[in-house]
Amino acid sequence: MRPHEMSSLEPRERLLELARERGTPLAQLSKLIGRNATYLQQFIRKGSPRKLEEEDRRILAEFFGIAESELGRPTEDKSYNPSIKLPLSSVDDSWVKVPRLPLGASAGPGASAADEIPFDSFGFSRRWLREQGLESAYLSAIRVEGDSMEPLLRGGDEILVDRAPRPFRDGVYVVRLGDNLVVKRVASLGAGRLSLLSQNMAYPPVEVGAEEVEIIGRVVWKSGRL
Repeated sequence: MRPHEMSSLEPRERLLELARERGTPLAQLSKLIGRNATYLQQFIRKGSPRKLEEEDRRILAEFFGIAESELGRPTEDKSYNPSIKLPLSSVDDSWVKVPRLPLGASAGPGASAADEIPFDSFGFSRRWLREQGLESAYLSAIRVEGDSMEPLLRGGDEILVDRAPRPFRDGVYVVRLGDNLVVKRVASLGAGRLSLLSQNMAYPPVEVGAEEVEIIGRVVWKSGRL
């Protein structure tokens, strides 16, 4: 579709088109902006809310790589445009909301991942995220449980998980084993095998086939009480 055709669409029609092109369910996009699973479905089908909130619109625009004006931002305002590189000074005072998920990545026997609806958010400087090479649309925060990653990660620490598609390299990841989430140092053994390593030497390494685990994302930041 040509740019002038895209701008002629109403925000609801454009969002639905983008979701279909990307193959991303509206429920998943609703979770991305920290809303309940039916939020964007209601926005598109029922017109409630009447328009997207500024922060919701910005997150969705960054996720799809489009100008915010395509989702309803007034055209006279400066909007996100992937072809225009804004000076950092123009975004230094802006903050990005990263959703906190109410589940733990276990540094022990494993934690259930039944509920992944955000309940809160952390605010991060947009400039800092850019300096780290991180995109807010792919980030989420969860709590560490257990002691197998001590002293690197302790129970109660909050970790920032980057789910952006990148080539695999050894590092600390959140992975899904069956119905459980665990946080481990993951190393490739070759021939389709992975080693899940704990920092706490009391926990032995676990060797698995790559098809036995789902790598959710790489741990790129942590916070915790002293």
